[in-house]
Amino acid sequence: MKHNTIGCFEIISLPTLGVEHEWAKIDTGAYSGALHCTDIKIVRRGVLRKRYLKFTPLGNPALATETDTFVKTYVRSATGHRIKRYIIDTKVIVGGTTYPIRIGLADRTDLKKSILIGRRFLRENALLVDVQINQEHDDEGEATR
Repeated sequence: MKHNTIGCFEIISLPTLGVEHEWAKIDTGAYSGALHCTDIKIVRRGVLRKRYLKFTPLGNPALATETDTFVKTYVRSATGHRIKRYIIDTKVIVGGTTYPIRIGLADRTDLKKSILIGRRFLRENALLVDVQINQEHDDEGEATR
């Protein structure tokens, strides 16, 4: 099996969501990925009261969107807490290649990167991570140096 190698941080795009050229953290310690979104809520529309998931990628009102294709699940956060998360399927462009991705929507306001790519995506797409690639964008250890 051929593997492609990416860095610990990569510029990615989520074209169907209007997210272009954003730095993502590639995190082999996280199982699933997450996209920073605000205003995440379920709304009901029409006579049949169909459920839609409304959300605002990157907290940018110009990107606000909704979908009727989503799942709700519970994930364990980095702090060990069980939290509700909505998951959507979309496309991601990494290194010029487009891949399908299943990504959770989460408020990542307090985190340094708005997008996290986890090991499930890496494994499904035979991607290896070389932590020396794009290491100059790793500012998480600054307080400990």
